[in-house]
Amino acid sequence: MFRCGIAYPRCRWIVPLLLLFAIIFDIIAIAANSGWVEDEGAKSHYASMWTQCRGRNDNWDCKSLMEFSWAQAVAALMIIGLIILIIAFIISCIALCCTLNISLLPVIGALLFITVVIQFIALIIYPVKFNDLIFEGHYDYTWAYGFGWGATILTIGCGILFCCLPRYEDELTGLAKTKYIYTSA
Repeated sequence: MFRCGIAYPRCRWIVPLLLLFAIIFDIIAIAANSGWVEDEGAKSHYASMWTQCRGRNDNWDCKSLMEFSWAQAVAALMIIGLIILIIAFIISCIALCCTLNISLLPVIGALLFITVVIQFIALIIYPVKFNDLIFEGHYDYTWAYGFGWGATILTIGCGILFCCLPRYEDELTGLAKTKYIYTSA
């Protein structure tokens, strides 16, 4: 799996760090006041996960999207995904950074895949239902929506790593024999 030269003991610190980045990306996506959707150049309409605003020249009329059940579902799924991601991060710090507990790694992987499914559903529901709500013009899904996808992609990668790392227990603990690429003739 890691034949390209990654030292296995580094995974004990890198993988929880990647989970921390996924948490930060999720928080940015959830907390953004704009940046999920905007019309061309955000001249007359933009939206976040929570509100949408219409107007021109600093005269904006903002309305909550939380009156729609699909927006409530998206918010709930993103927040539940963030909570599960934080729990997985805490468990990963305990399993990899404090002590090496290999039996927790598949549990963390399962939690991460649950998070991926939940956030994937939320990130698909939002544009489909938002496009049903808005009928005119061309809209772009922008930076905050991209942070949501970035967090989901990082979570997929970390989930795969956590599911594969138990196979390399000796390498993680440092008990494996050193394998040399070149041998003398």
